[in-house]
Amino acid sequence: MEQILWVIGCCVALGAFVGFMAGLLGIGGGLMIVPALLYLLPGVGFSADYLPHVAIATSLSAIILTSISSARAHHGRGNIDFQLLKILAPAVLLGALVSGFVAEQIPAEQLRQAFAIFVILMAVQMAFPFNAAAAKPMPNGGLIFIAVFFVALLAGLMGIGGGVLLVPLMMYFGVAMRTAVGVSAATGLLIAVSGSVSYVLAGWNTQGMPDFTLGYVYLPALLGIVSTSMLTAPLGAKAASTWPTAVLKKIFAVLLTLIGLRLVMG
Repeated sequence: MEQILWVIGCCVALGAFVGFMAGLLGIGGGLMIVPALLYLLPGVGFSADYLPHVAIATSLSAIILTSISSARAHHGRGNIDFQLLKILAPAVLLGALVSGFVAEQIPAEQLRQAFAIFVILMAVQMAFPFNAAAAKPMPNGGLIFIAVFFVALLAGLMGIGGGVLLVPLMMYFGVAMRTAVGVSAATGLLIAVSGSVSYVLAGWNTQGMPDFTLGYVYLPALLGIVSTSMLTAPLGAKAASTWPTAVLKKIFAVLLTLIGLRLVMG
């Protein structure tokens, strides 16, 4: 029990940091939550055989409340194009829903390595953000379904909301930045919910899991993170108007790169 309380306390602090940074820099929490849980969860008995799966599943579940808050804010500002959301939603839901079952088939070490490489790539994207040079026409329904399906699948596999992937994709096809971010907030909620359900079902019969797990989701860590992340996100958003966010993004990108390299090296 002492170790569980230690993990909860660390996750409370983690949630405060994640919420603030999400509000300040507009980044998803999964890039920070997953590495932290990979470090914390062995202390409460999680085997290396399914540790990455639990970290990613718990991250997705924690993103649900953050996504609700973000989606409501963008809806209030009129940033969500519901016609576009209607086009993307089926592929988003299906891609996220199968992610947990796909992750279950990937050995833990390979999944951890894949996440590490993904973190480094996202750090590069953060330091040197993608800007579409010119609007491209939206492809036909089949092609956009396949593209968004794989984006949602990858987001579910990495335990993120998917905005770092979907926003550049939508901007590439000529969607305005404000609308792309708003639609991404809504699809992030769909990915978090659908992906969480997938990981709960995929891990339901896993043997040897510690207490207080729901499938692959570790409930004490989840409660610790969400208890503070929702409180500090508005503070980060307020600080964004005065803090040098462009500089901070580059500093944070360096930190993510170091985290990714550390994970690659085991």
